[in-house]
Amino acid sequence: MPGPVLVFGASGGIGAALSRRLRARGATPFLVARDPGRLEALASELGSAPFQPADVLDAAALRAAVGAAGPVLAGLAFCVGSIPLKPLARTTEADFLDAFRLNTVAAAMAVQAAAPALTAGGREGGAPPGVVLFSSIAARAGFPNHAAIAAAKAGVEGLALALAAELAPAVRVNCVAPSLTRTRIAEPMTKSPQMADAIAKLHPIPRLGEGEDPAALADFLLSDAAGWISGQVIGVDGGRSTLRVKG
Repeated sequence: MPGPVLVFGASGGIGAALSRRLRARGATPFLVARDPGRLEALASELGSAPFQPADVLDAAALRAAVGAAGPVLAGLAFCVGSIPLKPLARTTEADFLDAFRLNTVAAAMAVQAAAPALTAGGREGGAPPGVVLFSSIAARAGFPNHAAIAAAKAGVEGLALALAAELAPAVRVNCVAPSLTRTRIAEPMTKSPQMADAIAKLHPIPRLGEGEDPAALADFLLSDAAGWISGQVIGVDGGRSTLRVKG
């Protein structure tokens, strides 16, 4: 039997939606997040899914969570992120380093720790285990006040490509790049109906993302149906990264 799919950031909007999808198709999500209460509630909702609280910025806790998931993994999704927004004039060195450490370095350390178990998860005649990282539309489309997060998420995209090359053929690595999605970390930009509506109208498909949107793609990329897909950065952004709104 294949092992679980390790989901970091499982209690967030995207991570929880992905965990539900994994459970619905018969996979076992192993839930990791900082907040023990939210994590336990999600585990209970999913029918006693295995879980372990951990802060991905704590290297020892991150490695312990990977170890607790077991010696064989069917996949890994790193659904952890931040959206620090400041004009460049007010963005500090610490802002850049914090964004890079959480979004890029922690993702690299998670995959590094899990690589042996992912490699062990390969099955004769089956698709290689998958890893999904999360970037942002801001990594490729220039937006004001996004310098710190755009730089960090561009690093995630480069990381995904490098890992896809290094871990092939045993492990597949892909990256999902959403536009603004209604999650807890996006609340400063979505809690105002007027602001949310204005941003939604910037998308050719004029709405904000929901956690289910990027989660659906991540679930596909982790499945055997995506067994010949690796080294890709795929947008889930209502067309905003490549299309222009009429008007």
